[in-house]
Amino acid sequence: MSDTTTTPTDEQRIAAYVKWASADADDLVVEGYNDDEVDGHRVLTDDEADEVAKEYIEQSLWAFNASFLVAYLPDGVGEEVIEALQPQCEGANDAIRSMVGDRFDDLVADAIGADGRGHFVSSYDGEEHEVDVDGVTFYIHRA
Repeated sequence: MSDTTTTPTDEQRIAAYVKWASADADDLVVEGYNDDEVDGHRVLTDDEADEVAKEYIEQSLWAFNASFLVAYLPDGVGEEVIEALQPQCEGANDAIRSMVGDRFDDLVADAIGADGRGHFVSSYDGEEHEVDVDGVTFYIHRA
């Protein structure tokens, strides 16, 4: 089981990437858009990857299939309501999110269960790779 109670150090993230990629640490780019980025990859703990996926899902509810979303909506709200909102793209997120309400965590769990967490964390290829370093499990995603 990984230790997700403390924030990993940059050195641990680099070590995880080096171990996974069989890379030379001296050749890595350790700067990126995110503090957790190493050489074009996000190196995240389990909790961090869950949070990134959850944020992505919340920001892209409008893009989900209406047939998937309807299971998390109040009784009587059908696919046609979602389909009417979807042309607004990101502008529909707040309305959809408010309709989902307290079922959002269930929606997130089911979406990750259906497509895998990598689908939501790695827009590049949807892949997620696991590596352990110093008792911490890291999940590596192409940024």
